[in-house]
Amino acid sequence: MTWQSIRLELAETRDFPRGSASRVYLLRLPLDAAGAIDEGALTRLPARATVRRFWPSQADLSGRVVKTAQGWAFAYAGGDPVIQPGLPAFHSGADVLLAEPDGTPLPFRVARLERLN
Repeated sequence: MTWQSIRLELAETRDFPRGSASRVYLLRLPLDAAGAIDEGALTRLPARATVRRFWPSQADLSGRVVKTAQGWAFAYAGGDPVIQPGLPAFHSGADVLLAEPDGTPLPFRVARLERLN
């Protein structure tokens, strides 16, 4: 298990055919050797598993990555957890589908993985 900083940038969409490096999620998660979330490590240090959302036209959002009965979710301060359809293994260049705070799914690309320990 290794804690990682993961930068996700908006991938190609209808509105952004080249994606957008200014629409970003930063995750801090423990990953196993296959790049999947290490649930045991997250359970031991839940406050360390964080998410930050940066969007040029909106206020930044900060919260935690949590396990719910429906799966992984982003729990932002003052709001209900946003269930993620499935956080796969994280590999550089891989695509990830995330649910936005309003529930809209958007594609993101793993732009950077950085070891934290």
